[in-house]
Parts: sequence; C-alpha cells; structure tokens
Amino acid sequence: MEVVAGLDLVTVVLLFFWVVYLWENYLSFRQREVYKTTKDIPWELRSVLEHETFEKARLYQLDKNGFSFWAGLYSQLEMTVILLLGGIPFLWRVSGDITGYFGYGPEFEILQSVTFVLLGTVFSTVTGLPWGLYSTFVIEDRHGFNKQTLGFYFKDLAKKFVVTQLISLPVAAGLLYIIKAGGDYFFIYAWLFTFVVTMGLIFIYADYIAPLFDRFTPLPDGDLRSQIETLAASIDFPLYKIFVVEGSKRSSHSNAYFFGFYKNKRIVLFDTLLEENPVNKEASAGEAAGEGSSEDSSDTASEPEQKGEGDAKEGGEKKKKIGCSNEEILAVLGHELGHWKLGHNLKNIIISQVNTFLCFFLFALLSNWKELYAAFGFPDSQPALIGLLIIFQFIFSPYNELLSFLMTVLSRRFEFQADTFALGLNKGADLCTALIKLNKDNLGFPVHDWLYAAWHYSHPGLLERLRALDYKQKEQ
Repeated sequence: MEVVAGLDLVTVVLLFFWVVYLWENYLSFRQREVYKTTKDIPWELRSVLEHETFEKARLYQLDKNGFSFWAGLYSQLEMTVILLLGGIPFLWRVSGDITGYFGYGPEFEILQSVTFVLLGTVFSTVTGLPWGLYSTFVIEDRHGFNKQTLGFYFKDLAKKFVVTQLISLPVAAGLLYIIKAGGDYFFIYAWLFTFVVTMGLIFIYADYIAPLFDRFTPLPDGDLRSQIETLAASIDFPLYKIFVVEGSKRSSHSNAYFFGFYKNKRIVLFDTLLEENPVNKEASAGEAAGEGSSEDSSDTASEPEQKGEGDAKEGGEKKKKIGCSNEEILAVLGHELGHWKLGHNLKNIIISQVNTFLCFFLFALLSNWKELYAAFGFPDSQPALIGLLIIFQFIFSPYNELLSFLMTVLSRRFEFQADTFALGLNKGADLCTALIKLNKDNLGFPVHDWLYAAWHYSHPGLLERLRALDYKQKEQ
C-alpha cells in the first residue's frame, strides 16, 4: 500500500513539473512569435538603432530561443527518466558500493552522502557538456560573442569543477552532521550554519575565488577613476577598490557590479563595458617603453589567438566602436549604487535568509515521513541528504515556482527604483544612452511579449526603462 502511495506521489511531482514545463514552453512560443514577426524598429529607437543591428539581435534571440527549447526538453526528459527508473536510489547504492569498497559501511552515512554529491555533480557536468559546448561554440560564436578557445573552455570547466567540489563537499558534510546531531532544533543550527557559510563565501570570493578564473586589474589613476570616486563619495558609498575584469577573454558581453560588506566595497567593471580601456592603454604604454612584465606581454600576445577567426574575417576594416563613455559608465554605476543606497541588496539577503529558515523548518517537519522516502525508492532507510534532495527539489517545487515569480516582480521594481536614483544624480540622459548602447552591444531585442516578460524578466525591458526615465525627466 505504501509503495502505491509512493508511486502516486512521484506521479504528482512529475505532473507538476510537466505542467510547469508546458507553461514555460507556451511563454517561450509567444516570445518566439515576437522575434519572428517584429521586423520594424520601435519608433523610440529609430534614430539610435541601425536596422542591421536590430536584425542581428532578432536572429540571435531566435537562435537562443530554439536552443533553450531543445535543452529544456532534454532536461525535462532526463529528470522524468531518473524519477521513473529509480536513478536516485541507484546512485545512492553506487555511492555505498564505493565507500564500502574502502571499508566504510552504511553507518558512515555522511561519507556516502558526500560521494553521492560528487557522483551527481560528475553526471550533471558530463550530460550538460554537449549543451554548454553548443551554446558557446555555435550560438555565441555564430553571433560574434564567444572569445574562448576549446582549450580555455575545458581548462575553465575543470577549474570550476574542482573549486565547486572543494567548497560544496565540506559544506554538505557539515550540514549533514548538524542535521544528524542537532536534535529537535537542528533546523535552527542548520540555518545558522548556512548563513555563516554564505557570508564567509561572500567575504573570500573577491580575494581568493574570483581571481582563479579572471584577471582583476585595479583601475589606473585617471579621469574615470577620479569621477567614480567622486560619485561614490557623494552618496557616502564606502568604496575600497575599483577593478577592471578581463571578461573579453570569454565573451564580448558587458557588465558592471559591486560587492563586499561594510567598508570593504569593490566596484568591478568588465573591460567590454569600457569604450576606452585604461588598463590596456597602460599596458600598451608600458610595452612601448620596454617596461611591460612578461605576464602582460604573454597575455597581449595571446589575444588574437583567443579571438579566433573573427578578426581575420574583418580584414583591414575598422572595427565598430563599442562600450560606454565615461559619463555613461558613471550613469550605469549610479544605477548600481542606487541598489546599495536603497537597501536592495540587504533586502534580498533578508528575504533569502527568511526563506532558508522556513525551508529548514518545513524540512524538519517532513524529514521523518517514511512514505516520502519510500515514494522515491528508499523504503528501508531515510538518509538525511536524500530527504533534503526530495523535499527541497521536488516537494517544495510549487512553493519555489511561486517564490521565483514574486522575486522576479520585486527585482523589476528594484530596477526601476535604481534607475530613478540615477536620475536623481542627474545621470538620466547618460543612463538612457548607456542602456541603448549596452542593448546594442549585447544584441538584446527591445520588443517582448508582455506575459513572457512578466514571468521571466528580472530586469524591465529596454523600452520600459527608457519610457520611465523619459517621463521622469519631463517631470523635472
């Protein structure tokens, strides 16, 4: 009887996931129709957006939309097969066989759980590899964004895998130990543990993790640096350092962000964001004077190789200037600093921690439900890790979907508020031109289906933001 009830529970879970999947595809179909049928540039952009760029953006988004369909279908089928054929209990048995081979029996549940996590990560990495390769070396390359070589891609993937395991496996072991030894109030200790780990990772990320993957160079002295420091000081932002990250070795997409706590705030600018990169200027000047280091020389020498055939195809033609001017960069940073000044980041952290505590509390209520484990292939045991996996990923899935939608709505509200803050710094006009440039450089499509955007877009569309900024400018 319990097995039948268990099968019914798995059926309900699968049914929900397929309903969500079909809903997502319906929304994606609506957006695809927008890409296919919208051939005219919106009137607000006709004076600043070339038809060639608009058409490139349309085709790029069509390609990404089609790729997302097939990748999503595979992911959905993979999950369905895993649940129906007992992939989770199978992987748990394999993990037990591996630890048993080294003399560690079922009583070493945490060790078996860590092995399970490692094997699961290997499986997801291998099955996701073809999709990652196609996305990077077909879709992104076709539209001129990919700057990676195949060797760089695999080296980066290997580093990410190793770093992820070095962090996630000890954290998983610590969390499971707390759940096993924490008694009736383990959910409080588990939440405190994850909170400390999260804050700790944020503290060490800048100095020890991020530099493993990208080169962060302090922004040299000059007009841009002085203007950023003046802007930060004007709103009492505790700026500690300003970096330029070499994002161009992976992609020509651009971005800017800040991170850090208290008086240890860092601003990071992607080199692809800068119309004129002072880091490159400084390096070139140093090489011309014979002062460049061997590291700088090798990096500069390897640049054409990383860019691949794109430069060769251009022949001697002059490349179109991309990136933002200093004034536009300041406007973008004014928006980002608005998130800090308005407490958006703190609010997101609080919401995240409240949600984490609630999830651990509900897990504590459900963790001893035997029928739940039996439903997913564990009639005779209740491993804590399996309980976490089942409850957090499957049982909480309706709640997770609702929360994700609400956070998307909140995020859009925060984005509008940050734009308004930049407008209050007299950066409105520059922010408009920066948004247009970034949209063009990243081949963003400015037209979207309203329902697709409401469900998916954590940032308002370009036209929405421009209209809001223009409206507020007229009100001044």
